[in-house]
Amino acid sequence: MAWILGLYLLNTVFMLIIAIREVRRPAKALNWLTVGLILPVIGFGLYLITSNPVHIRRKRLTSPHNESDKLPDSFSRSALVIAQALRHFTVNGLRTVQVQMLTNGIETYGKLIESIQNAKRTVDLEYYIYRDDYIGRRITDMLIERASAGVRVRFVRDGWGSRKFPRAEIIRMMNAGIECRTIFPLRFPWIMSTLTYRDHCKIVVIDEEEAYTGGINVGQEYTGLKPNVGFWRDTHMRIVGEVALDLQAIFDAHWNFASPEKTKSRTRTNSEDMRKPIRDPVHKLKNKTQSGRAALSGWSVEWGSDLGTMDGTDVDTVTVKKGLQKAYVQTFEGNPGIPTQVIREAYFICLTQATQTIDITNPYFVPDADVIMAIKTAVARGVRVRLLVPHHVVPKIVGPASRTYYGELLEAGVHIYLYNKGVLHAKLMVIDGEIAEVGSSNYDIRSYRLNYEVCEVLYSADVARELTEQFERDLTDSIPLRMEDLQQRSPSQRILDQAARVFSPLL
Repeated sequence: MAWILGLYLLNTVFMLIIAIREVRRPAKALNWLTVGLILPVIGFGLYLITSNPVHIRRKRLTSPHNESDKLPDSFSRSALVIAQALRHFTVNGLRTVQVQMLTNGIETYGKLIESIQNAKRTVDLEYYIYRDDYIGRRITDMLIERASAGVRVRFVRDGWGSRKFPRAEIIRMMNAGIECRTIFPLRFPWIMSTLTYRDHCKIVVIDEEEAYTGGINVGQEYTGLKPNVGFWRDTHMRIVGEVALDLQAIFDAHWNFASPEKTKSRTRTNSEDMRKPIRDPVHKLKNKTQSGRAALSGWSVEWGSDLGTMDGTDVDTVTVKKGLQKAYVQTFEGNPGIPTQVIREAYFICLTQATQTIDITNPYFVPDADVIMAIKTAVARGVRVRLLVPHHVVPKIVGPASRTYYGELLEAGVHIYLYNKGVLHAKLMVIDGEIAEVGSSNYDIRSYRLNYEVCEVLYSADVARELTEQFERDLTDSIPLRMEDLQQRSPSQRILDQAARVFSPLL
């Protein structure tokens, strides 16, 4: 019995430490105290792992005295106020750019491969997930081709998200002259100190003039053609202009603390012999041996046709090439090494300054109390708020945790829709028909505090209109959530939902 008493006293001390450290964040403190009660001592260990980012601390990329250009007076008051309020959080102020919205993997990979193919000086890629499937091989082959042509290519991957990316492919890339690094590699014993931190960014910068970012990683599932996955709804964007320099600054900062890949000998193994054949997921593509734009065009058209078939829509609505549109853009980096939760602050300011409409699309909706209050008070001000979330969430524990927020939002007047067509992975928000936020971040504590994230806030009526039209199309593939649906849950299901919410700091 003495050891039980000792364990109890030790856990009590640990819980007091949590309460003292998190006194300014009572909601977070309560979550961790509950975890500590359920998992004595172990819960405190989890808290230390997820809440002590001292080893990755660095300065924010922006200065609090940074002076940004202002939006033209033709924009609405909400746009002017949001742009002004956000300027101190941006990487380098307000930029004027050309942007192209990309709403599926086929469209995104087609444009990305074309841009890489046209690179003259530099190609920098940073991905959370980079798979060695048909899509990954196509992009890797293009990177090797450009490196062989004298283009400097740098490649960064997250150690957890891309943990299955084979060593043979890294060696093949390095043999071609590509510089490769990994953020938070899974190496003992350092893995324990960085286990919960992830580089969730998706960034490609080409010649410091063109950039890609958003929610799409590199993998076959993002095309909607992967077996057992099905249709995949996502949003990415191509940006041409000065904002590429901001994304370049983020990439460079991450590159500097990433771990270089090492190979004992570049001549020891023939990396071409180590390549496993990757089966074409649809059927053999025509003109595979051709190079240049003709091969790219054939690849995009054929895959676009198959996506249209799976999607059940006319192929023209999927493969249409939308042009570049002018927009003013602010870039933000979420950084777990600094006290300010930049992405969360940006969301909060946008939500509290909206005056007419807010449309949110996000796959993992487990926000903190402040964001919930910002959404509810927006409705109280007369703002129409619509929230689009997946009907079926992966990982499954996130779904029950998300459901615990829906009741109070529905009661406040938020319109909630469950996307039922396939996988919903898009992460964006449209405000007042002029402001849009697109990026890699979810509405959860992990994205706010533990991940490296990147997002763009765009000011453009044309871009906002395009994203709103896509939102309306997504609603046709969704079902509205009603209060009765939540009330019909069994008592056991409600208990499971609440239990999942307790572990929201770890989701």
